[in-house]
Amino acid sequence: MKAYDEDDGHDGHGDDEAGPGTGARIPLPRAPVEDGGRALPEAAPVALEHQVLTSLLGAWALAACSAQETAAVEDHLGQCEACAEEALRLREAVTLLQRPESLDLDPALRTRVLDGCLERRPPRIPVPEWATPYDAETARLDALLQDFGDAEWHAPVRLRWFEDDGTASRRTTVAGVIAHLLTVDGTVAVALGLDDPLGDITAPSRTPAARTEAYWRASHYPPTRAVRAPWREQGHSIVRTVAFTGDAGGMPVSYGDFELPLRDAMLDRAFECWVHAEDIAEAVDYPYEPPSARHLNGMIDLAARMLPGVLAARRRAGLATPGDRPHLVAAGEPGRSLRLEIEGSGGGEWLIPLDSPGAVGSADHEVAHVALDGVEFCRLAAGHVPPAEAAAGQAGDREAIQDVLFAAASLSRL
Repeated sequence: MKAYDEDDGHDGHGDDEAGPGTGARIPLPRAPVEDGGRALPEAAPVALEHQVLTSLLGAWALAACSAQETAAVEDHLGQCEACAEEALRLREAVTLLQRPESLDLDPALRTRVLDGCLERRPPRIPVPEWATPYDAETARLDALLQDFGDAEWHAPVRLRWFEDDGTASRRTTVAGVIAHLLTVDGTVAVALGLDDPLGDITAPSRTPAARTEAYWRASHYPPTRAVRAPWREQGHSIVRTVAFTGDAGGMPVSYGDFELPLRDAMLDRAFECWVHAEDIAEAVDYPYEPPSARHLNGMIDLAARMLPGVLAARRRAGLATPGDRPHLVAAGEPGRSLRLEIEGSGGGEWLIPLDSPGAVGSADHEVAHVALDGVEFCRLAAGHVPPAEAAAGQAGDREAIQDVLFAAASLSRL
């Protein structure tokens, strides 16, 4: 290799042309067309017969044609009205096949990963099975919230429920919804001996609505993203604490005007967390999936078990019919029943006693049958679907069916 000194007139890059006696030069790499500032050559349409172009419309709608075929089809569509109409129908059909994709993970993925980990290394203090839906739903909602900016936190949200056989609603923000979950989850926290998120705020009663309104009124400013941290920390504390209660979960949790055992209160809180997560996702135009089938089944089961008591309360208030042939029986005995069939994810069948909350559902005394999709039933129980609009398959006693659908909607509240 020849060495050059500073005065030999060479800069180390060589001349544009090789001089006499020099060896072959390696050419510099050619710049791609994209980097040259020149437009890429357009694909010229190929000449194809009408019949061939018609057969390519399906592939064109799926974007499966080559560049030349695409150019030929699109050139033809500008000249043939019949093919243009067919192409439009095919393109619309393709859009129906594509579901909006969510960036969220499969709701069941977290449960499967935890189950796999726990099979390898069981926890020293496991979380009871009845508390896992709450753990999963709060984690899913927190994942949705983590990337929200100020605009999303102040996005308007309308909370809906069913009251006095009509729809009711309350306008708030995303931050206001999390404040609502914080205060109502606080009923479970108080029952477990944890701090009440209301602190020094005094509510007129212990009902979820009264606690929420008191918290909202006491805020000098509308709730902001700052409410996320105490809500999430309270959720972690609840899950950690219930792990020490064992598998019983029979401790009473007061909602002011009624009580639930701890195991059912945790399901109730998981259900409301999912419902309000959907409210938030709708407000920011983001897709949100239902819970895993196992957790959804537990939520449906809780609602089905509460229906007889709600039916009795509505009958005492004159909101439900006693039926043409009421069959009053002693507690624990079979009575007139409605078969509630839940289809799809988390589905199953429940026999709902109609005349007494103490009666036992009986197939021998079945007078009506209602079939509903699982998510539709949950939205009915959340007050998001009016009873008259619930897409239900119905057979048998119409009054009994109407009473049960209205009772399901009456499970909802602020």
